[in-house]
Amino acid sequence: MVLLLGMGLTLAWPGAPLMAAPAGQLRALAVTTDESGIALSLTLSTKVAYRLVKAAKPARIALTLRHTRGAAGLVMPAPQGPVTGVSAQQQSNGDLRLTIFLARSLPVHLAWDIPGAAGAPHAVAVAHAPRESGRDIVIAVDAGHGGEDPGATGHAGIREKDVVLAIARALAGRINSEPGMRAVLTRDHDEFLTLRERIRRAREAKADLFVSIHADSVLNSAVTGSSVYVLSERGATNEAARWLAERENAADLMGGVSLADKGNRLASVLLDLSQSANIGASMSAAQNVIGALQGVGLVRKAQVQQAGFVVLKSPDIPSMLVETAYISNPAEERRLRNPAQQAALADAIFTGLRSYFAGNPPAGTRFALARGPHPAPDLAGTGAAPGA
Repeated sequence: MVLLLGMGLTLAWPGAPLMAAPAGQLRALAVTTDESGIALSLTLSTKVAYRLVKAAKPARIALTLRHTRGAAGLVMPAPQGPVTGVSAQQQSNGDLRLTIFLARSLPVHLAWDIPGAAGAPHAVAVAHAPRESGRDIVIAVDAGHGGEDPGATGHAGIREKDVVLAIARALAGRINSEPGMRAVLTRDHDEFLTLRERIRRAREAKADLFVSIHADSVLNSAVTGSSVYVLSERGATNEAARWLAERENAADLMGGVSLADKGNRLASVLLDLSQSANIGASMSAAQNVIGALQGVGLVRKAQVQQAGFVVLKSPDIPSMLVETAYISNPAEERRLRNPAQQAALADAIFTGLRSYFAGNPPAGTRFALARGPHPAPDLAGTGAAPGA
């Protein structure tokens, strides 16, 4: 499970809370830092139920682990960044209460930790139950290239993989600051990922939308501007053939419909319906992003473009690829490496995404509840957590 505090602080431990759980043991706590933020990791012997309460004066978070005891010799981590201290108190009813003291009040968001293939967490750490009422909208933010793949390089030596990671982080931070929205990064450092792995991580996080960030390059250094792409019909057809050929091993569609036990005709119809809805939603969301990008600079192509990019080929997650600017243009290269301009681009993309989801909120999300006949819920993410 993951608790997101502010724009970069993460509190995480493996597993999800249970409504009723056996006695557990907190075996270790550790604070680690990297370029993406601060992580307070809890090692538990088993899954436990929990309660979360946020307080303002002094700024702190109380995390109660049900029927849990601290291991002998348990050591509290030293203060780092906005975490000024951590304490543990054993309660008379058998619960263990952790208090996380903060230098300032920070927004609190719940999410789940998803182990990677080797059993360790990776950058994608958010998932939700599709029918969970009042959940956050989850957006997978994909920084293009990375690791051994630098992408394009500008005349001044600026590498695409570096600037798009900076923009992706800024976009994720902007999304996470919005009540009712949650961002996951497919990569949060200089890491090489295959294109299919990027899709897999977005699907693993049960993302409502996938946005891949790039910086275009062409031989003509005078070319400037942003553009946004969604999957082409031909790309969708090719991907459908691949999914149908591999459906025995394919993951369920986001609605929980498996293709594995369906005949060829029914599987094809289900996939076509999913892909048609997906491309339509992608197009609508991309149009909102283009409109917002026009407010911060020149848009190279005012209409949404369609192409067969592999990262756009999830058949059930609306997806777009944003070419933020041309790194091959010297003026735009300078713009791309400027933190203020990176933030402006990220904010414009966020504005387009938020506008889309305000008008098209996924069922069961806080955005959807806010539009309903009942009073809008508290979107601040505070209060008791599930399992309380």
